[in-house]
Amino acid sequence: MKEFTINGSVMKCYPLNSAQRLHNYTIRYCPHQVLNIGTGLYIQVGVDFDVLKQSIYEACNRLDSMRIRFIKDEDDTVYQYIVPFEEREIPLVDFSYWKEEDAHHEMEKWTAVPFERYNSPMNQIVMVKLPNGYNGVYLKVDHMTMDSSSIIAFDRDVLEIYCAKMYGREMPKPMMSYIKQLEKDLAYEGSAAQKKDEEFWLNEIASSEPMYTDFTGMGRLLTQRRENNNPDQRSALVVSKSVAAGISVYHLEKEPSDRLMQFCIDNQIPMVCLLLMGLRTVLSKFNDNEKDVSVKSVVARRGTLLEKRSGGSRMHFFPLRTIIEPETTFIDAIKIIQNEQNKLFRHANYDPIAHTMNRSKHWNLQPGASYESMALTYQPLTLKQQQTSEEDMPDIPYKSMWYTNGVAGQPLYLTVMHRVEDNGLNFNFEYRYDVVSEHEMEYLYYYLCRVLFRGIEDKDRTVGEILEMI
Repeated sequence: MKEFTINGSVMKCYPLNSAQRLHNYTIRYCPHQVLNIGTGLYIQVGVDFDVLKQSIYEACNRLDSMRIRFIKDEDDTVYQYIVPFEEREIPLVDFSYWKEEDAHHEMEKWTAVPFERYNSPMNQIVMVKLPNGYNGVYLKVDHMTMDSSSIIAFDRDVLEIYCAKMYGREMPKPMMSYIKQLEKDLAYEGSAAQKKDEEFWLNEIASSEPMYTDFTGMGRLLTQRRENNNPDQRSALVVSKSVAAGISVYHLEKEPSDRLMQFCIDNQIPMVCLLLMGLRTVLSKFNDNEKDVSVKSVVARRGTLLEKRSGGSRMHFFPLRTIIEPETTFIDAIKIIQNEQNKLFRHANYDPIAHTMNRSKHWNLQPGASYESMALTYQPLTLKQQQTSEEDMPDIPYKSMWYTNGVAGQPLYLTVMHRVEDNGLNFNFEYRYDVVSEHEMEYLYYYLCRVLFRGIEDKDRTVGEILEMI
């Protein structure tokens, strides 16, 4: 911790945590807008916007990470500090007479505008009227201050405060200290726990070299093997001339989404493991039925109450590698994935940048080379799923949006989330235009669904049988 004099006041400033350092590393190579997360939450009910504005102010006051600022020292090291609450202007924009797609396109433009990085607010809030009676909040945040779990928690806090003011419901429980959690994260660095995690990951790296499996098939790896005159090459470089990107969303209907959820409940497996099973099987199919498949798995690191309610950015990326034989049954393969995922969770506090550098050094990878072609995150939290009773929130229609910022830090990133409207699954593909085509994503999504439903209709089918069926 260091002290800086900022605007005449002495402020306690803290180092970045490992998740923030990962994002800060990203903006060395991408436009700063890559860290913008734009979302919208809209409800189909008349809204008192004066009360909504006061509810937003209270939520910002309650969640420290909505008041994070960044500063650089003389060595270009980035620090962070929390400013006292201030009532910044929250405008109201009326899109009610627009075409809805035009309104959302306008908010995509907002999302592409980068923040001033230092000594400046790292979020933007706008109250919005949409067509068809939907009203709500557009929120843009910097990923170094908030992640998807934080955003959902903030949105829920705003709505619960609003309902308390409008309908006499109880105020939500207080949020928790961001600085307290940050101090715990910083205390981990150099600790015995960190050394234990590092030993685990170094052993994983040294065990054997993974195999790259591409979301478009074997062409990329085969081409680089020829170019490098190395027929045994197992890593690959996903070359991208441009970071320009978009988001395509595929909506799985409620009934099939419910079947996937029920399968997980009946077999006591996490949904993320079912999704990983589907994705790794598709990558196997696309790469000549390769048994050794790795996917970047995103860990939210929100296990404790303090972690869940302190906001901030806590997501870590780690490789989830599985070697699954074709005679393995669908359910047994999921259990293999679950076992690997549990090991990953136990050591997920380790710095993912350090792990990436250690792996590259051990296997002598060229800069930018990897064994994973894409990343997956499953976001289980929605406003409806977090309800503890039928009385928590009014039963009114909701609509949520995630807006592209126009660029991406990696070629293909799949986020699977539940829709607030009906709890069905949305598959959100963020992709770089010059690496992935929309047709290729549709193809990937189509095969992903085929694997999932061929598997859950008979969990004792073997992986080999499913690969033949699809």
